[in-house]
Amino acid sequence: MEVVELKAVDAYLPVLILMIVGILFAALSFVASGLLAPRKKPTAAKLAPYECGIVPDREPPQRFPVRFYLVAMIFIVFDIEIVFMYPFAVVFRQLALFGLIEVAAFSVVLFVALLFLVSNGALTWGPAKILTKGMPSRTSESTIARISASRSSDGQAA
Repeated sequence: MEVVELKAVDAYLPVLILMIVGILFAALSFVASGLLAPRKKPTAAKLAPYECGIVPDREPPQRFPVRFYLVAMIFIVFDIEIVFMYPFAVVFRQLALFGLIEVAAFSVVLFVALLFLVSNGALTWGPAKILTKGMPSRTSESTIARISASRSSDGQAA
């Protein structure tokens, strides 16, 4: 029986092949998309929003603010931090001071990123709304009256 020794570089050959296959797949996907995509511009009917066959009579609502997605990403980042903390807690005694320093550095980097996001207003959802005292309570009749008044002032039929 022959014993074949593998060099350290040979162990990375499957990883290199997988990376090349992944890059080729991505490149060929973009090329195929460019070749197979329709060439004509879409009509106004195709660009219009579609809601269950109802023709829209007003513009669609504005998009979600970017802050909504920032909060979601912050949640995911800190969720991942917790996932990394569990293995650390399991082998804490074996890692000793080195592990503590590494986890502290990891946590400091995430905390600094959170401070940066908070200082840029990522968690601020807009100006504080101050309720005016003496305003009548909202009822369905008051809302219908308000909408009817705004449509008649815009020149539309109520």
